[in-house]
Formats: sequence, C-alpha cells, structure tokens
Amino acid sequence: MKILLSILMMLATAMFIFNLFQIDWQSPISGKSSVAVIGVMASACAFILLLILVISKRINKRLKK
Repeated sequence: MKILLSILMMLATAMFIFNLFQIDWQSPISGKSSVAVIGVMASACAFILLLILVISKRINKRLKK
C-alpha cells in the first residue's frame, strides 16, 4: 500500500506539472487552458487527499503502539 500511495502521489505531481505548462497565462480561462486549469486543480486535490491518507495512516500506526 505504501508503494501504491507513493506512485499515485508521483502521478498527481506529474499531472500537476504537465497541466501547469499547458495553461496560456494570457487568457487562462478560455479554450484548452480552461481544461488545463481544471487538471491543475484536480491533481492538486488528489495530491492533498493522498497526503491526508498517508498522514492518517501514520497517526493510526502510532496510536496502535
């Protein structure tokens, strides 16, 4: 499970960086840039959720000791 979470976090980071470069900063809400902005927000949310999962697993592990 630890390896899977690490892989998913790396994929979320890679998607974040890829979509960040796809944004047209002159007009970020029009055309394909809007899809890239949505992708950036979605990958950031996915990364944060995975980070919360990792932290909660660490807390659970410490409470069981």
